[in-house]
Amino acid sequence: MNQEIAKIFKEIAIILEADNVPFKPQAYERAAEVIDSLGEDVKETYKRGGLKALEEIPGVGVSLAEKIEEYIKKGRIRYYDKLKKEMPVDIAGLKAVEGLGPKRIKELYQKLKIKNVKDLEKAIQTGKVGRLEHFGRRSEENLLRGLKFLKKETGRVILGYILPLAREIEETLKKAPGVKEVVVAGSIRRQQETIGDIDILAMAQDSKKVMEVFTHLPEVESIQSRGPTRSTVRLKVGLEADLRVVPEESFGAALQYFTGDKAHNIKMRERAMARGLKLNEYGLFRGSKRITGRSEEEIYRALGLDYIEPELRTDSGELEAAQKHRLPKLIPYGSLKGDLQTTTNWTDGATSIEEMAVAARKLGLEYIAITDHTRSLAMVHGLDEKRLAEQGKEIDRLNKKLQASSFKFQILKSAEVNINKDGSLDIADAALRKLDIVSVAVHSSFRMGKIEMTKRIIRALEHPLVNILFHPTGRLIQRREAYELDMEAIIKAAKKNNVALELDCFPDRMDLRDIHVRQAIAAGVKIVIDTDAHHPEHLKYLELGIGTARRGWATKDDVLNTLPADKLLAWFAKKR
Repeated sequence: MNQEIAKIFKEIAIILEADNVPFKPQAYERAAEVIDSLGEDVKETYKRGGLKALEEIPGVGVSLAEKIEEYIKKGRIRYYDKLKKEMPVDIAGLKAVEGLGPKRIKELYQKLKIKNVKDLEKAIQTGKVGRLEHFGRRSEENLLRGLKFLKKETGRVILGYILPLAREIEETLKKAPGVKEVVVAGSIRRQQETIGDIDILAMAQDSKKVMEVFTHLPEVESIQSRGPTRSTVRLKVGLEADLRVVPEESFGAALQYFTGDKAHNIKMRERAMARGLKLNEYGLFRGSKRITGRSEEEIYRALGLDYIEPELRTDSGELEAAQKHRLPKLIPYGSLKGDLQTTTNWTDGATSIEEMAVAARKLGLEYIAITDHTRSLAMVHGLDEKRLAEQGKEIDRLNKKLQASSFKFQILKSAEVNINKDGSLDIADAALRKLDIVSVAVHSSFRMGKIEMTKRIIRALEHPLVNILFHPTGRLIQRREAYELDMEAIIKAAKKNNVALELDCFPDRMDLRDIHVRQAIAAGVKIVIDTDAHHPEHLKYLELGIGTARRGWATKDDVLNTLPADKLLAWFAKKR
């Protein structure tokens, strides 16, 4: 239900912004982000403590709590229905087109009656959009490019937004009568950044009972098929989920088969055939005799391979490395000691510095860096030198407070410093020297040519005070393509100037991509894994970053924020 309510709140935010309503859009947007990332279903929260418990959700006040309550009880929100009646458009679909904000969506509806992506494409093809006063031919071309990009991304869902639901289903099925084991396999287990469906494997004494639980989950919209050992349902979030009940003697084989991508599995079958064996989802066979199938480890061992972690099963050289005992020891989940990109209510974050620190400590972290935006981002009240100094004093005060208590934690002074179009930084060096860590990022002029954009970023990396390049390619999954960039040159410059590259693990970024992580560590460049958290709930996304780092063959030694704070700062100090 969290995803359903979050979707409604996001659409309300868009409609209100289109109507120039002050403050409310931000409130709905922030509440949506929090609800989407909650570890507990809001229904359970409501059962536990009623309306008061809903009000205690960060970012949710009385008014929003009442709307959540209404949805729990009635499956609808009257306020949302009223807004949709006034603007009956596919808001989520149109908002996904790069270049279309709330006000433009409203204008397209009012002047051309455009309600969805199909209407938009037709209007562009007939030249109607380009003739509008606030659009023009250039906008029309950009929207057409955005539509092409959207078509390419259609049909998949961002991992970080669906993972909580997948795990909730997994935990529910584990509690079904007679169930011995349940594992979510497929692209989710490989930690792929987007997924097309949810593959679930179970081992149970009575397959009918677990199928009954599965097909009657509250998240199910409709049953596509149902059988004694396999059922497929369509979830309310728009994805299909597939459950297979597998006998114990085949569970490992099935898990291996339904985890690896197509190319990995083909190579595994070919390897088996070369040894006179047959590999399928039921086991590894010599003729009609099953050699093994109970565990994945046994299958890889029987084929002369070291065990290959799920994240690596993509035919990217993992079988060859496994044969030669050269697979890396991947960075373990839970091994990060800090988060080096967090945003607070000093700019566009939802909570205070202290609230963010307390939340991080509860998750087991030892430090966070506060990285509010700088002056160029006026729309989020970016910090100038004066306000950055004031924030530094506040951090000093909080650190003294924390040191005086048993609360062992350190808040680091930093900022998300904007890289200007010419590669210079928008904060004076004197202010940057007072920071513990200087991180930089591109936030404007995304359409620069490849040569110009590469030069722009390299100039920033050459700055003697710069420590980290945030979200290096600027992409937003399913929303915005990466800017044109020579990544090889960027990696080379990062190495030369002792700058770390960030893996921003906010679900719709995952920037660096896994392929760039692998390129970076091969070149000896260190990476950091950060959430880009704008709310304490976002800190949980660190797990996603570790998953992508593992897909990029990263070890613990490749990631700087696996270090304690003193060693981390010592590494950055080498630059100065």
